[in-house]
Amino acid sequence: MEGETSWNSHCADDMSKDIGEFDSFSELSDEGNKETIISVDSILPDDLLERILAYLPIASIFRAGSVCRRWHEIVSSKRFLWNFSHVLSQKPWYFMFTSSDEPVGYAYDPILRKWYSIELPCIQTPNWFIASSCGLVCFMDNDSRSELHVCNPITKICKKLQESPGMKFSDYSALSLSVSRTSHNYTISIVKSKQVPGNFLQWDLSIHIYDSETMMWATSLTEVLTGWRGGDESVICDGVLYFLIYSTGVGTPENRHSLVTYNLSSRSSPLIRSLIPVPGPLTCGRLMNLKGKLVMVGGIGKPDRPDIIKGIGIWVLNGRNWVEVGRMPHKFFQGFGELDDVFASSGTDNLIYIQSYGAPALLVFDMNQKLWKWSLKCPVSKKFPLQLFTGFCFEPRLEIAP
Repeated sequence: MEGETSWNSHCADDMSKDIGEFDSFSELSDEGNKETIISVDSILPDDLLERILAYLPIASIFRAGSVCRRWHEIVSSKRFLWNFSHVLSQKPWYFMFTSSDEPVGYAYDPILRKWYSIELPCIQTPNWFIASSCGLVCFMDNDSRSELHVCNPITKICKKLQESPGMKFSDYSALSLSVSRTSHNYTISIVKSKQVPGNFLQWDLSIHIYDSETMMWATSLTEVLTGWRGGDESVICDGVLYFLIYSTGVGTPENRHSLVTYNLSSRSSPLIRSLIPVPGPLTCGRLMNLKGKLVMVGGIGKPDRPDIIKGIGIWVLNGRNWVEVGRMPHKFFQGFGELDDVFASSGTDNLIYIQSYGAPALLVFDMNQKLWKWSLKCPVSKKFPLQLFTGFCFEPRLEIAP
């Protein structure tokens, strides 16, 4: 099928498109009638070849090791990984689950515009909680919410973490991951929320933080919210934890959602003082970190029926104010077909992916160019009416491990 490629069988023909241009060249002898083929590969020193290979798309780098022994040794070396980590970042990929029961699917590469069939380690079902940052992905089970793994989906290196503290079987949980691009240390946060027994308006909320350097969990905050509950949406930007909370029925439709800011260093409290209103009535909100800035993709509700979606907007938080940077054109909004009031969206670097739960269509928004574009069609089709699709965005990296 067009656009579909097995990750483990990425062929040499594709490699030649990327590297064939500098593989060899011809020159004439003094007599002018005899051609000599000179392999550039044979005359380039290792350090220069490493720098050239480091600028290839990651799919080509991953397969470069099969070209010859020398190339295998180069792309496996620590020096190459150092060079790779210092070139321009690869564009983020999007993994789309294509089954409601099994964690199988395809990963989309926006540079080569190809879908790769790859297997994810650790995760058992698509409904697990997922967070990603700088090449690492964190998975948390959706039942007991006590099983956590951090992995690199490209290299398949995976690490199981100890169980997080706090309430078990919380009603709502929000998972986030933040990786340092310099030290590769990472922080994981889980915001847990559970209704106070017998009280519809009050909810217990707790924040739990994992530090990969100390390999320890800490309960950072416990608090009781009145009129608000936690949810499943959170992200860490520049040392600040952001998460959405939801009204339990008190207030106007404009106040159905609100944003909480929580500084992981100063650990400010109470949370209610840090609430930032969302920009109008939303059907749902999706938070993401794009180059250190908090970005929210939200379903815009109708003024008279805020639970019915009429469009999708993109906002950047500037201080305590939201600045709209994009609104989905109507033709793309219609292109999803019947779009529910909730949808999947995630992004990093300068790309935002938006996906309907009811179809495998994937829309990409470039923050720099303010450009909307459909991805190449995913090599899977909807087999039955209630089939659901979801996914997540991640950076393809080779040099980082949990």
